[in-house]
Amino acid sequence: MEEVLAERGIAVSYETVRRWCRKFGPAFAAGLRRRRVRARDRWHLDEVQLKIKGRKHWLWRAVDRDELVLDILVQERRNQEAAEAFLRRLVEGQGYRPRVVITGEWPATHRPCAGSCRASSTGGTKG
Repeated sequence: MEEVLAERGIAVSYETVRRWCRKFGPAFAAGLRRRRVRARDRWHLDEVQLKIKGRKHWLWRAVDRDELVLDILVQERRNQEAAEAFLRRLVEGQGYRPRVVITGEWPATHRPCAGSCRASSTGGTKG
C-alpha cells in the first residue's frame, strides 16, 4: 500500500497503513461476509477415514447441493458427540437451518432437518 501511494506522490508510513487496517478492516470484512453466497437448503455431510503420518483420522466435511464447502473438521476419534457439535457450529455460523441434511449417498438416507439438526446414523440400505 505504501508503494502504491508513493507512486502517486503520497507519503505514508507503515504505521498509518496499520491503523487504517485496524479502523476499516472489520467493516470491510463484514461487508464481504454479507455479500458471500448463501448456502442452499440441502447440505451433505460426509465422513472419510484417512491416515496422517500413519495414524487414522476422520475427516468430516459439509457441502451444500452446489458443492460449496461449508466447513471441514479433522479429528483422531470418530464419535457422535463431535459430529453433532460440528453440525451445531455449522448451523450457528450459517445463521439458519437447512431443510435437509444428507448423511449418506443413498436416497433412503435423505432426512428432513428437525429440531436442532442433529447428525444421526444413516441406516440406509443398498438396493
